[in-house]
Amino acid sequence: MFKKIIFQLHWFFGISAGLVLAIMGVSGALYSFQAEILQALNPEVLRVEPAGQARLSLDQLIERIEAAKGSQVAGLSLSEAPNEPARANMLPAPGQRRGEMVLVDPYSGELLGEPKGTGFFMLMFQLHRWLAMGDFGKQLTGASTIALLFFCLSGLYLRWPRQALNWRAWLTLNWAKKGRSFNWDLHAVTGTWVLLVYLLAALTGLYFSYDWYRAGATRLLSDGAAMQGPGGERRAQPGRGERGGRPAPQVSVARLAADDYQRIEAALREAAGERLASWNLRLPAAAGQPVQVNYLLDDAPHERAGNMLSIDPVTGAVKGHRRYADKPAGEQLLQSVYPLHTGEYFGLPGRLIMAVASLIMPLFFITGWLLYLDRRRKKRAVKALRGTPGADSGEDAWLIGFASQSGFAEQLAWQTAGQLQSAGLAARVEPLGRLDEEGLRTARNALFVVSTFGDGEAPDSARGFERKLLGRTLGLEQLSYAVLALGDRQYQQFCGFARRLNDWLGRQGARSLFAPVEVDGGDAQALKRWQRQLAELTGAQPLAQDEAAFEGWTLSRRELLNPGSQGAPTFLLGLVPQQPRSWEAGDILEVLPRHAEARVRAWLEPLGLDGEQPVSVADLRLPLREALAGRQLPESTAHLVGLHAQALVDALVPLESREYSIASLPSDGVLELIVRQERRADGSLGLGSGWLTEHAPLGTTVLARLRRNSGFHVPEDDRPLILIGNGTGLAGLRALLKARMVAGHSRNWLLFGERNRAHDFYCRAELEAALQKGDLQRLDLAFSRDQAEKLYVQDRLREQGEELRRWIAEGAALYVCGSLEGMAGGVDAVLRELLGDAAVEGLSETGRYRRDVY
Repeated sequence: MFKKIIFQLHWFFGISAGLVLAIMGVSGALYSFQAEILQALNPEVLRVEPAGQARLSLDQLIERIEAAKGSQVAGLSLSEAPNEPARANMLPAPGQRRGEMVLVDPYSGELLGEPKGTGFFMLMFQLHRWLAMGDFGKQLTGASTIALLFFCLSGLYLRWPRQALNWRAWLTLNWAKKGRSFNWDLHAVTGTWVLLVYLLAALTGLYFSYDWYRAGATRLLSDGAAMQGPGGERRAQPGRGERGGRPAPQVSVARLAADDYQRIEAALREAAGERLASWNLRLPAAAGQPVQVNYLLDDAPHERAGNMLSIDPVTGAVKGHRRYADKPAGEQLLQSVYPLHTGEYFGLPGRLIMAVASLIMPLFFITGWLLYLDRRRKKRAVKALRGTPGADSGEDAWLIGFASQSGFAEQLAWQTAGQLQSAGLAARVEPLGRLDEEGLRTARNALFVVSTFGDGEAPDSARGFERKLLGRTLGLEQLSYAVLALGDRQYQQFCGFARRLNDWLGRQGARSLFAPVEVDGGDAQALKRWQRQLAELTGAQPLAQDEAAFEGWTLSRRELLNPGSQGAPTFLLGLVPQQPRSWEAGDILEVLPRHAEARVRAWLEPLGLDGEQPVSVADLRLPLREALAGRQLPESTAHLVGLHAQALVDALVPLESREYSIASLPSDGVLELIVRQERRADGSLGLGSGWLTEHAPLGTTVLARLRRNSGFHVPEDDRPLILIGNGTGLAGLRALLKARMVAGHSRNWLLFGERNRAHDFYCRAELEAALQKGDLQRLDLAFSRDQAEKLYVQDRLREQGEELRRWIAEGAALYVCGSLEGMAGGVDAVLRELLGDAAVEGLSETGRYRRDVY
């Protein structure tokens, strides 16, 4: 059974990741010989003739380069070989990460031009690293590298011969075989020959793909003094204000005197000695800073075995000298990751072996597909011989399964059902939590609308489905399906649960009707693509979308809840619907934010347009400034200069809505929100919170719409209710408590946390009154800053462990509302600590543990 699972995973990942690996292999092999190929193509550019001249001094060379380019030199690379050109790295232009690299004749200072073929090799590099597709492509190549590691290990396991000590069984190919047997032999034997090469390529390739892998390797192999990059330079620690761990671009270069350059070169030559082969000078950003020089000796084991010097340009004193040969073995290995990846670590034979192994990577993709298609063809033939009946021709109801955390997936599931029903197709909507093996086996056609909670997790209501079914093997060959996946790209495991569901369905033999449609946030284009796919498949045309679904609400109240707080200001906001509207406790309000008028006017100023000029937006005539208040305003406007007012509005993307838990009931006569001001890194207010708490005048119209969130509605019976939350999470809990009080259900327990009791006890009078009247039986508070040791709501829950167990035994339901990071995770951990994992999973599956977290 285990071997069968490994086999299924091997071919599944092979036919999916194999193409990516084939592209990576061919492009990597070509790129690894870039220097030799460019040298052959460009002898006039990559070779200089001394002609009896002496090289220019550093200051003269830099002066001539800067005069020719009109910008400053940030770094200079020189070789001791007489025919090698110099390479200068220019200071990056504003907004760019890297400056231009130019080739220079070190004897005359003449620029040599760009070598032919540079663009091709840049494309090869981009294909190898990220498929020339940016961050998304980088995720694909990284995942495919992990898949390559799996292929090596699983392939070794799957083909382990009975005579394991017989080398012929491992390494010889039988050319007399034909068809599937020959393809299998070619796939397996060739894989054995390149196994160690691919293992090395995968283990080193992951170093460039994932920060966590690189950090782990560094902790394992280095002495902790510094993280060494592939070229021996000190790498920036990821997550410290630098995107992807890359160093920020240098924005200025200090001016050095001619004597400074002489002292730098003299110090370098004294430190390196007569074996100096090449060196790179990195100029400091400001005067008084040392100059960094990375140099290579002529007997260096590879081109990345560099040595680092730090030199004071004023005195010529060496401030630091880190030699490759003096480093511990682990740090030398870290500095050699790139040479290991290319095979250069083992000299020219190593490079050739790695290149050949990389070039034959497509062989495994092709033979793997041939084996897969042959297997599928034979399975169909067997079914035909057995008289397997075809698909049921009856119009069975389409199953529409949904998994929702905040109600959006449920809403889309019902909209999808409406689209099918409009074409006369029967449809039934079911939460995944209610689906079982029988329901899936009896379904012929199914659509799954599923969201992913947090970083790749299933929504709470679907955890039982994943635990009970996704680990099992079911025969679902009768099922045709499609998946609409909802997620958030800020998480690494974007749409993780939906992808696991889709993969599992495929492994069960179900047929995918079309590729999964993945939606980032509320991406309207992706949702329209889902509707178009359904229309092409079933003839059910997309339903007309009501663009006026956002309705007018009057901002009637804005009360500061935490004056004097150490935290950000938090407000209780009141919104009155301009048309009668109803909602339930637990529902969500989606608000369309707007820019402040001052922000719009400042943004318009460099474009030279009149903000009062009328434009059309959704059949409305509005002043340009009002139309722009609802659009995303990019920081750079260079690409918008010259557009007329209407074209400007049409070119900009509308702002996305913000979601807020509703804190009141319709019977209150006002919809209330609890909103904390958010600040960006530059100190400006966040768009949604800034609009609601400061920029929108009282009495103004706010565009918003209600969204049902049935997963957070109160129980209909009078079971005990435990409400847990922190900060603005009190909003959703407050509405639930109000609903319970209206229904006359008093078995309510609230655990709430914030900073200080004196300033951050939101709705204090209201909660204390409910406690006094008996509508709230318990009120446990955690104010983290009121004592020396911080105390959080999960700590209060742990203190009340016995009381928690008693309430749960009496049938209580748990509702958690607030921040996902910290509070919700901490509460979940304490619940599992006090009740056990099985009990918590049971509470979730039966609807007694519900969360509205963000």
